[in-house]
Amino acid sequence: MSSTPASTSSRQSTRSSRTPHEDKLVLPLHEDIKDHFQDLELVDTHCHIHSTFQAYKEKYPEGKHANIRDFVAALLQADGSNKLRTCVDVYCEGSDMEHWASTLAALSDFPDLDYRFVAGAHPHEAKNYTDELERRFLEAHRHERCVGWGEIGLDYHYDNSPRDVQQDVLRRQLRTALGSGENKAITIHTREADDDIVRILKEELPREQRVHVHCYTDSPECAASLLSHFPNLFIGITGVVTYSTNVNTPQVIRDLGATCSPSNPAGLRILLETDAPFMPPANMANKQLGMTSKQRFPFAHGGVLPWTAEFVKRVLNEGKGEDEDKWTTAGVLRQARENARLCYGV
Repeated sequence: MSSTPASTSSRQSTRSSRTPHEDKLVLPLHEDIKDHFQDLELVDTHCHIHSTFQAYKEKYPEGKHANIRDFVAALLQADGSNKLRTCVDVYCEGSDMEHWASTLAALSDFPDLDYRFVAGAHPHEAKNYTDELERRFLEAHRHERCVGWGEIGLDYHYDNSPRDVQQDVLRRQLRTALGSGENKAITIHTREADDDIVRILKEELPREQRVHVHCYTDSPECAASLLSHFPNLFIGITGVVTYSTNVNTPQVIRDLGATCSPSNPAGLRILLETDAPFMPPANMANKQLGMTSKQRFPFAHGGVLPWTAEFVKRVLNEGKGEDEDKWTTAGVLRQARENARLCYGV
C-alpha cells in the first residue's frame, strides 16, 4: 500500500519524537566515575567509526557535524563527557578499504585520542575474498597504527557466506596475518560456531597469540575452552551484555569473576568495546541523559563504555556479602584498559 503524505508525515513525526536532540549524544560523565575520571582512560577496543558517522547522518540529516573529524571531536573528546582516550577502529568489508586512509588522516592527530585500527574480512564477506583484497589488507596491516588483523571468523547465525568458504577464508587470513611477520593481534568474530572456531583457532594459532574474541555471546563452555588454551586471549564485552535475552555473556563474566577479585584483578580477561554504532547498552537511564521516556539513544559510541562497565560490575558483585571486597565501575574500566594494553599494545 502506498503512503499518503499525511501518513508519511505521521511516521516522520513518530521517528522524530523517539530521537533525542543531537546535543544529547554527548554523554555526561557517568555517576560511578565522576570522582575517578582524572586517572581513568576509556578504551574502545572495537568500533566502526565510519559506520557510526553514517548512522548519525541518517538520524540527523541536518546535523551540525559535517565531517567525521568534527563528529568525533564533539562526541568523543568533549570536556565534561566520557572522553575516549583510545579507539580501535575496524575495517572488515571490501568497501571499507576505500576510506581507511582518509579516516586515518582525519583522526590520527587528536592530542588526546590515540586512533588505532584493525583490518580484515568479516565472515559475511568471505565469499568475496580475493587476492587483491588480501593485498589491500596487508598494506593496511603494515601501517604503524594498525594493531591487528580482523574482524575475521565464523558466523553461522546468518550464513551470508557458505560455511566451508568461511572456514577456508578464516584459515587463509590467519596464515597471512602470521606470515606477515608483524606480530599483531587477531580480532575474532564468532557466532553459533563454537566447535569449528575452537578447532580452527587451536590448529592455526600459536598458544601465545594475542586474540580478541569480539562481542562474545556464545556459550560459556566455548569461552572457557579458548581462555584455557590461549593465555593471551580476551573476551570482548559490548552493550549487548545488558540485554535480557543475552544469558551467555553474563555467565562468562561470572566464570571469570570466580578466578579473580578487585584486589587481584588480572583474571578478569575482558576487553570493553562498543561495536559502534550497534547495540547501545540497555541500562542507560533516559532521565539521567535528559531524554523523554519514549526516546531511545540512537546508536552506540565510545561514550557509552561506562554503562557497560557498570553492568559488568553488577554481575561480578552478585552474591557478595557485605564484608566482601566489591568491584567498582572504575575498577572494571581500569582492568579492561590494562587488558587493551596487553592485547593490542595501546
